[in-house]
Amino acid sequence: MHASGSVAAGRDTPFGNGTVAVFPSLALCLGGAFAWGLVMTACAFVSLHMEGRDANFHLDKLLLIYFAGGLFAWPIALPLARLLTRRRGTESRFSAHFVLLSLGTIAMTAFFFAMEYRLFYARWHQPFGTRIWVYQFVFTSIGAVYQFLVMGLRLYLPVGLPLLAGASLWLALSMPRYMR
Repeated sequence: MHASGSVAAGRDTPFGNGTVAVFPSLALCLGGAFAWGLVMTACAFVSLHMEGRDANFHLDKLLLIYFAGGLFAWPIALPLARLLTRRRGTESRFSAHFVLLSLGTIAMTAFFFAMEYRLFYARWHQPFGTRIWVYQFVFTSIGAVYQFLVMGLRLYLPVGLPLLAGASLWLALSMPRYMR
């Protein structure tokens, strides 16, 4: 503590110097989000093609869901990983990017899958805002997320894992010098 009674900014605070920006540049945030969405789309398409299921009549919707999952996960995972690993070693930065980018991508893709699922079943649900509608919305969403976790996660493999590792390593090594 300083003589004034406040905690010193810098390494003594839980997240380092509070004035240092953790948000990536706009180009990295938007360009990376678009690129990550395309990479997730490619992962899903390659997996479907390897299984011989790329002729599916819902292919465009399915690929759009995987694109949206990657697109929206990137701008959430990247600043969070930077915040948690400021002034840490490369291994910690790599691990944080790997875990947060993978979990974020899975969570966002599951969310979009659940909303598409919900839209399909909405015609049979009670009117918006009723108690029964809330139950139907919640349990339909839970069922959709479960179905995604059981059947949809495998579409990230085998292509997604090495791309995730490569992206995480690149992000860990390219963090600005003032954050290391």
